[in-house]
Amino acid sequence: MKIEQIYTGCLAQGAYYITSNGEAAIIDPLREVAPYIARAEKDGVTIKYIFETHFHADFVSGHLSLAEKTNAPIIYGPNANPSFEAHIAKDEEIFKLGNVQIKVLHTPGHTMESTTYLLLDENGKEHAIFTGDTLFLGDVGRPDLAQKSDELTMEDLAGFAFDSLRNKIMPLPDEVIVYPAHGAGSACGKNMMKETVDTLGNQKRMNYALRADMSKQEFIKEVTDGLMPPPAYFPLNVKLNKEGYEHIDTILDRGKTAFTPNEFETLVNETDVLMLDVRHQKDFVKAHIPNSIFIGLNGGFAPWVGELIVDVNQQIVLITPEGKEEEAITRLARVGFDKVLGYLDGGINAWQQAGKETGSIKSITASEFEQEIAENNNPIFDVRKPNEFASEHIENANHTPLSNINEHLAEFPKEENFFVHCAGGYRSVIAASILKARGYHNLIDVQGGFKAIKETNIKRTEFVCPSTL
Repeated sequence: MKIEQIYTGCLAQGAYYITSNGEAAIIDPLREVAPYIARAEKDGVTIKYIFETHFHADFVSGHLSLAEKTNAPIIYGPNANPSFEAHIAKDEEIFKLGNVQIKVLHTPGHTMESTTYLLLDENGKEHAIFTGDTLFLGDVGRPDLAQKSDELTMEDLAGFAFDSLRNKIMPLPDEVIVYPAHGAGSACGKNMMKETVDTLGNQKRMNYALRADMSKQEFIKEVTDGLMPPPAYFPLNVKLNKEGYEHIDTILDRGKTAFTPNEFETLVNETDVLMLDVRHQKDFVKAHIPNSIFIGLNGGFAPWVGELIVDVNQQIVLITPEGKEEEAITRLARVGFDKVLGYLDGGINAWQQAGKETGSIKSITASEFEQEIAENNNPIFDVRKPNEFASEHIENANHTPLSNINEHLAEFPKEENFFVHCAGGYRSVIAASILKARGYHNLIDVQGGFKAIKETNIKRTEFVCPSTL
């Protein structure tokens, strides 16, 4: 028996590859399935099952493509009702995989079809659980994504999660290994640990939601308290996972269309297409196509695309570093943004050599920023998350979270200069690109963000540990 966690940092997502005696199972595969097939061929095993823990909201799973290419059945737990052919398992149903078994544990709460898969070893001993979004390390799945105003509230779902954890998961032996679907950085929870594998026994000690003396009402209150609004693209990803989607090979073929600068410019001028620049923020600051939006591949690319662009049907053209076109298209497809029409052949250099107009963003170091604010009283805008801002920030700074910056546009001045910063310099350039595209040309980006600002003497509020907020 072999278990491999295939972790994708950009999505903070774990897929799983399990093999035993010539057979393999994949749990929660990513959209691009070729690596799983190649792995199985290399190991000389047959992919027998594709297990889905639930209808994912934060990414588009590769279940349909993998089933098409391998003829392996797609398996969901009870209550699932996909639009495609799948095996809807019964609670405690068992699937044989080589010399091991995988047992279905229906664990509703995050969603009503949420299911944990219990791996029994060659001797029938409980070895590991693949918990999806039911149980994370340090947290549990948020209960507000599958609520229905006329049927289920998030409090109802949290109550189901309490029962699932107490009745199905916590009674398992402490030595059982926990393999969750997500880690720190995912929007599917609020308090995840940076580790991606742990024992159930340690989680019973460390995870606030697994306290043995916790009442159901206490659980509901703690799990629902402090939840940020879910990203607006989540329901669109659920729809794709439930109803189907285009094959990723089709998306890649379309997206790898190379446009000359003139073709690119014509397309942008004549259609409702969004120019997405995925280079490094330092390169975007120096030169970019006017009205293009920056979301760089080197940061939390896919989640920020989903958070800020929202509409998975938005047509997109790309400005990429050389050789990064396919990576950008693939990572967009992971979160359901399949309408990439092509990319600028030769990138920003070809655009400039063609004599096309470029824009830039004024960007200063933290020490230059310190001098600037000592000499003037221009507004400062902090675009970090609420918990980051509450933990510590520049005195008198405005808080305008990047995730809903469009709701704060009226707060930005159009006549005087203003400063924008984040934690490390990535999100502030995203914010700056959005603001510039909306006519704000008097902004100044602070390089290195709050991390660099803390090395200066700029007055900040007293630090409050995030865990005590």
